[in-house]
Amino acid sequence: MQITREYIGFSKVKYIIEYNDTDEFGSLDYSKCQQTYGVCFYGDKLVIGFGGRKHDWGLIGGTIEKGESFEETLLREIQEESNMKVLLAKPIGYQKVIDTRDNTFIYQLRYACLVEPYGPFVSDPAGGVTEIKLINPADIKKYFDWGEIMDRMLESAVEVLSNIDLQHK
Repeated sequence: MQITREYIGFSKVKYIIEYNDTDEFGSLDYSKCQQTYGVCFYGDKLVIGFGGRKHDWGLIGGTIEKGESFEETLLREIQEESNMKVLLAKPIGYQKVIDTRDNTFIYQLRYACLVEPYGPFVSDPAGGVTEIKLINPADIKKYFDWGEIMDRMLESAVEVLSNIDLQHK
């Protein structure tokens, strides 16, 4: 499934965002993949973080550093930004973010994750995330609303994690 929408970025640039479902990222050009984010669940609660350049709520994740695999980035970012350990992570989709000024693009990868705390959240070493919350997934739009794309990511994450849960019972 592909969902397309326009987005005005932090710097007032217009982007086209194309969200695509996937269960693997091997077909994507690694050099265009810049971020990984988790739709993270601790029990039946969704983990969200506050901060970043926009000082707003969002998913936990961040920038792929040189030499890191996608999974290494995901594990590191979730630990840094929430003080949580990833128990399980499965790809659910990616966003192709197209800059309308010159049609260049990047990919932002999305995973469904089961997590558990190492301990209480104190601070993000990079200073990006200043607070985390565990919320009922149905309440997500009280914190941020990415429209149909967020709805699809959440639906996919719940579906993937439910199927994994059933396999282990």
